[in-house]
Amino acid sequence: MRPLNPRQIEAFRAVVLTGSVGAAATLINVTQPAVSRLIRDLQQHLGLVLFERRGTGLVPTGEALSLYGEVERAFVGLDRIAEMATELRTRRAGFLRIAALPALANGFLPRFVGRFLADRPKLDIVLSGLVSHAVVIAVAHGQCDLGFAEASLEHAAVLKEDMPVAPMVAVLPQAHRLARKARLRPADFEGENFISLGHSTLSRFRIDRVFAEHGVTRIMRIETPLSEIACALAGAGAGVSLCEPFTATEYATRGIVARPFEPRIDFEFATLYLAQRSVPPVAREFIDAFRAHVAGFVRREGWEQAHADLPVRAGSRSRRAAIRVAPKVPA
Repeated sequence: MRPLNPRQIEAFRAVVLTGSVGAAATLINVTQPAVSRLIRDLQQHLGLVLFERRGTGLVPTGEALSLYGEVERAFVGLDRIAEMATELRTRRAGFLRIAALPALANGFLPRFVGRFLADRPKLDIVLSGLVSHAVVIAVAHGQCDLGFAEASLEHAAVLKEDMPVAPMVAVLPQAHRLARKARLRPADFEGENFISLGHSTLSRFRIDRVFAEHGVTRIMRIETPLSEIACALAGAGAGVSLCEPFTATEYATRGIVARPFEPRIDFEFATLYLAQRSVPPVAREFIDAFRAHVAGFVRREGWEQAHADLPVRAGSRSRRAAIRVAPKVPA
C-alpha cells in the first residue's frame, strides 16, 4: 500500500471533529469540494467506509473511530514537536504538561495551578485528567512531564515521590441519619445502600477489607470508578460512600456532608516523572509547592486533628509519615 496523503488524514480528522464537510472545510481552510474529494480518495485508498450520512451531517463508522484513535495520537506528537519549536524560538520561561487522577483534577489541582501561574506569567501549562494507570502510561511515554496517580502503581521507566497522605472520609446525603454523628465506624454502615469505588483501585480493596474484618454487611447497590460520581450519587440520596477528602470537599456544597471514618484508611498518591530525564527546575518548583499545598489543605480543613488518635491500617504508612485528615464537624 502506498503512503497515505497527509492532507487526506487532515481532512478525515477535521470531519470526525466537526461532523460535516462544510465545518471541516472551514477548520482546515480549504473548499468543501476539496474535503469531499480528500475523504473519497482516502476511503478508496484504505478500502473502508469511514462515514455515514445522517441528515445534513456525517457520522463516523466504527472503523473510522478506530482509525481516528491512531490519527489523534500522531497529531498529538506533531503538536508537541511544534510546541517545542515555539518554546525554543521564543525562549519562554517554561512549558509544563501535567496529568492527574480525577480526585485531584476535578477542582483541587486546577485551583492550585491557577495560583501557581499567577506568579509566573511566562509559564504555559497543559493539564489533563486521567485515571491513575493512564497517568502512569502518559508519563512513561513522555506525553506529560509530571503525573499524579495512586502511589501503588509502578512502572520501570517512571520515578515517583510520595505526596502527603489523606485518610478516606465517609460521604453522606445531608439529611441522612448518620450525618448527626461526629465520626463514623464500620458498624454504622450495616444495611446501608453503599456506593462502591471500582475494583481496580487500592482504595476499594482497603475499604472492603475493613468492612469484612468488622463483619459488616452493606447493600452494594452502586459501583463507580470515580469518587466524584460517588459523591454526586450520595448528594442525590442514592446511598453512602467512602472517598478521599479532595473530592468530598469539592462536593461539600452539593448535598453531601463528610465525616471522619475509623479505623483510618489512607488515600496515597505520588508525583511521577520519567526516570531517564532530569526534572526541570519549574517542575521541581511545582512538585514542592503542591506538596506544601496538600499538607496545608489537610491542616486547614481540620482532618489531621480528627484522625490524630485513630490506629494506622495495615498497608498504610507509619503514623509519623502520614498526614491525617478529617472535616470540621461538631464533636
